[in-house]
Amino acid sequence: MDHDWPVLESETEYETGWYDGGYDRVEQPDGSAKNYYWAALPPAVVVLAVDDGDVLFVDQYRPTIRKQCMELVAGIVEQTDDETPANEVAPASDRESYVAAGRRELREETGYEAGNVEFVEEFWTATGVLRHKRGIVFADDLTEVGRDLDSNEFLSVERVPIEDALAVARAPPANDATIEGILLAEADGHL
Repeated sequence: MDHDWPVLESETEYETGWYDGGYDRVEQPDGSAKNYYWAALPPAVVVLAVDDGDVLFVDQYRPTIRKQCMELVAGIVEQTDDETPANEVAPASDRESYVAAGRRELREETGYEAGNVEFVEEFWTATGVLRHKRGIVFADDLTEVGRDLDSNEFLSVERVPIEDALAVARAPPANDATIEGILLAEADGHL
């Protein structure tokens, strides 16, 4: 492609505690200009955790879509001042690694500590509207240690046999992160 899509203007129209939103006015290949709207969110981790032949799901109500959902454990990759070990993938130098975030989220939401957490994949999501990266990690060798839910987390832990996990993930209301996590872990030989 011989056109670099120059950004003529970039405007953040609103900021919330959760995400920012705005637009970039971009020169298109034909020379015309158009506003491309975006929402910017911090990176998130999705955890595919396996224990005794079961995948751990969380069952929770999602007010945004007004539905009860069966999902894999997931959460925001938090800000940190720690340096990321060389064998862990970090979305940015000022954030915890996906592996560290996955360990933390698994412990908080399910009450299990993972003896093994492996990075699977990092990718952009909904690139037509979001500035948001997602990382998938696989966890096993679990030990129950007790949950530490955030004040806005009302969820239950559900065990699903590995052979039923994809069917549960695909049942309405299906969640993209859960389907992606299962498929990527399966493709990498974790399931």
